[in-house]
Amino acid sequence: MIKKTIPFMAIRNLAFAVTVVLTLVGIGALVVKGLNFGLDFTGGTLIELQYEQPADLERIKSELGQAGYTDAVVQSFGATTDVLIRMAGDDPQLGAKVGEALRAIDPAARFEIKRVEFVGPQVGEELRDQGGLAMLLALGGILVYLAFRFQWKFGVGAVASLAHDTILTLGLLALLEVPFDLTVLAAVLAMIGYSLNDTIIIYDRI
Repeated sequence: MIKKTIPFMAIRNLAFAVTVVLTLVGIGALVVKGLNFGLDFTGGTLIELQYEQPADLERIKSELGQAGYTDAVVQSFGATTDVLIRMAGDDPQLGAKVGEALRAIDPAARFEIKRVEFVGPQVGEELRDQGGLAMLLALGGILVYLAFRFQWKFGVGAVASLAHDTILTLGLLALLEVPFDLTVLAAVLAMIGYSLNDTIIIYDRI
């Protein structure tokens, strides 16, 4: 049986330096570029189309991109012939413009515009503020729990590690301009849970 000691702590200064640099890059990306909030946060216009044949969602999204509507969200709505398109803007004529653009790109497309309406954001300003406050309170509770469960410095370390992971992830999303919608928010929250879980497991081993 081969036994080998890996000197992890020997590279602690290098690892700490890389961590600080990546955290600063993440903060910089958030400050300079900011998150690319999706329609769940900003609201926009909802357009319902009904096709004569089953609709190809990817093709429709590609055609909308060619027409300049790169931020459009295309999804199935009930039957395979019904399509919902959500995009930024509150122009009353936006539905007609989208229909004309799709027909110009694909004259063979057969569809009817069923409805066009403005939809507000699913995540409003009040909910964002309350969510941020809840997260701060949760971080404070985590710090206190770990301080009593292990040591005070472990509690501080866990919160710092959690902040690092969150900032790095959000910074990468901002840098790549990934649309930040409810699905991405759920993924970030899941990441926070996993980050905290492995931190506590490591502290328990220590």
